[in-house]
Amino acid sequence: MESLKVIRRRIRSVTSTKQITKAMQMVAAARLRKAQARLETSRPYASKMQEILENLSAVSGFVENPLFKKRKEIRKTLLILITSDRGLCGSYNSNLIGFTNAILGQYSPHNVELGLIGRKGFDFYKRRSWPIRFNYLQAGGNIPFLQIKEITNQTVNLFLSGEVDEIFLVYTKFLSLATRKIVFEKFLNIEKPPERKTPEIFDYIFEPAPEEIFNRLIPRYCITKIQMAILESGTSEQSARMMAMQQATKNAEEMIENLTLVRNKARQASITKEMLEIASGAEALKEF
Repeated sequence: MESLKVIRRRIRSVTSTKQITKAMQMVAAARLRKAQARLETSRPYASKMQEILENLSAVSGFVENPLFKKRKEIRKTLLILITSDRGLCGSYNSNLIGFTNAILGQYSPHNVELGLIGRKGFDFYKRRSWPIRFNYLQAGGNIPFLQIKEITNQTVNLFLSGEVDEIFLVYTKFLSLATRKIVFEKFLNIEKPPERKTPEIFDYIFEPAPEEIFNRLIPRYCITKIQMAILESGTSEQSARMMAMQQATKNAEEMIENLTLVRNKARQASITKEMLEIASGAEALKEF
């Protein structure tokens, strides 16, 4: 059994760790509330943008736009992976990277490139053979709009110039406090909205022409798509970090409880030993 001094030192160390993890849990909870509020206010806008796109295509026919064109031959694919900048969020980043590795296993390094948003993804893939087209660090789910616009413009220009033939997004979608889902979805080309089984009848008067509305709507749609992926990822990250710190705090409490029992046993054993030594000494004195 360890000495009483060592056990007390371990209890103090675990108690300090518990205080740190508890504070990090509270910070993550506060950031989660803010991130969740931003996400919930942005989701209706993204949903309405998708609805407008589908309604316009249903009324005016499918308007031709370069971003809708599917390439006959896929020579180069761009995979945009959104991870966090910081750790201590459980298996959040490792799950994303593992999922991405499974997708990359279907390609060779010559016909796929990576666009990385977040430091953890960049730190992992910079040591690998997969080519990195661009990377943006210090994301944290709260990228300024101008930077989101810059990322979107760069990505769209890669598609329009023919440098890449299709673009996919890999990120984590926030469902609830304890539930998240890794999403793999196509960003470009924009696929034609599915036809409704019972088509609704719209009587729209277009001003300006449908083509011009599409040309103005599509860039905003692309920006919204990237922005929503970043917001979903940021909210999921804070949720994962809060749950990880909550579990770490719980583990620390259990360890303190176990160490306290061990300390009490060691102290009782020490007291019993001292009493036996005193009794033995007293018996020895009687003999003299």
